[in-house]
Amino acid sequence: MVIEKHYVINQHMMYMFGLRDRNAKECTLVTEFHRVFIVDRSPLEILDDSLRSIGFDLKGAMDTAKLIIGKSMMCPVMINHIHKICVFPDKSHKHEDTIWFNPLHILRTDSFKRKTNIEFRNKLILMIDSKLYSFNNKLKSAEQFSQITIENATNPVSYIIEPPKKIRKRKSKIK
Repeated sequence: MVIEKHYVINQHMMYMFGLRDRNAKECTLVTEFHRVFIVDRSPLEILDDSLRSIGFDLKGAMDTAKLIIGKSMMCPVMINHIHKICVFPDKSHKHEDTIWFNPLHILRTDSFKRKTNIEFRNKLILMIDSKLYSFNNKLKSAEQFSQITIENATNPVSYIIEPPKKIRKRKSKIK
């Protein structure tokens, strides 16, 4: 399997998750539409590198998602609003076995023995240890966040704030 030194998330990324190499160093298995490879960086480092490549950082992206969506846990992250790349975790980003998904590649989901089968657009099927309802809520949240962010980017809102009027103080003549 190919091992890449660096990776910037693009439109072809379907999902990625962390794993340990034979030296116990955290790496990431990335699955794109037509290929699978390992990156010599953790998933959070890849997210941060991808955001830094367009002038942002992971903490700021997570804070923005929390502000817009109103959730504080497991928020989606907008990687690049121009290319419409948004990813979301299946569990808290603090867990080592978190899988990050790109909702654009998910075709359908269904339940099997209290787990979730995820079918991607290239017909790949992945089973994860999550209830269907929980996973679909995260998927829907990511889709809504992506929609809100992309709409705001294409139709920005501007406000004109007029400076406050100065109140002139009258000088009184005291004799």
